[in-house]
Amino acid sequence: MSESFSELQPFIGITTFARRPHTRDLRGADVAIVGVPYDGATSYRSGARFGPRKIRELSLLLWGYNNPLAVAPFEALNIVDFGDVEIVPVNIGKTFANIEKSIDAILDAGVTVAALGGDHSIALPLLRAHRRRYGPLAVVHFDSHPDTWDTEYDGEPYSHGTPFRRAIEEGLMDTSAYIQVGIRGPTSSADDLKDAQEMGAHVITIDEAMSLGVTSVVERIREKAAGKNVYVSFDIDAVDPAFAPGTGTPEVGGFTSHQALQLVRGLRGLNLIGFDLVEVSPPYDHGDITAILASNLVFEFLSLVALKKQRGT
Repeated sequence: MSESFSELQPFIGITTFARRPHTRDLRGADVAIVGVPYDGATSYRSGARFGPRKIRELSLLLWGYNNPLAVAPFEALNIVDFGDVEIVPVNIGKTFANIEKSIDAILDAGVTVAALGGDHSIALPLLRAHRRRYGPLAVVHFDSHPDTWDTEYDGEPYSHGTPFRRAIEEGLMDTSAYIQVGIRGPTSSADDLKDAQEMGAHVITIDEAMSLGVTSVVERIREKAAGKNVYVSFDIDAVDPAFAPGTGTPEVGGFTSHQALQLVRGLRGLNLIGFDLVEVSPPYDHGDITAILASNLVFEFLSLVALKKQRGT
């Protein structure tokens, strides 16, 4: 690029994530932004297939310097926009295979993935690819739902409510370092959260998180994940629908935008090896506030990767 993205107005130019170059040439790249526009596994409101495009659009408001973390990720890192994985709306199996193939290639090039969903089912193929590269993963999972149901529909093992059960069954995760944060709302049965815990999840409900405060929640995460390869999966419905209405299965009583930013910043110093931001559904958004928050959460993750690079770890 002949000029810095920060020198352009948000309404000028082609829409890639933060105006990073759109390329599949990964030579010299540190991070690839990857869109996964699939929402065929949703159980309520669809529309998350449009999430990657809208997050990219609103990322043009990211000016480049992260003041709380004191880092400029777009200067510290070579970040490219890889574009979107080829998805098949009517075939979740082929979609998962395409996701794994693309992510395998990126990870084999030594590049960190920041994935934009899409519904939360895409976390499973993302975890499969990262497991092949890094071994069993510590997983920090921000969500209002545990996503550890066996099935949501009889005979159908894959949906956006099942990815973490399947991941545990497949041995993708280090269950001693699997943390769910922000869980809340009515469930199908009294045992849903207990089931997640029995599978190994350390569940921090929203009530517990609010009682503890962000600092103590972060301390718990760090106790579990320190020294491990950490994958972060952030469902935007972890945030209260007052701040993030554009999602498929909203649950009242969640985190504020500021708390969500603080939680991601609190992962500073962990060995972060991958990230996804899912369930942004633009048709249900108001004034693009959900997509604005989502793009900023991705920016926070990129800032953490930049700090990791500066540490040389």
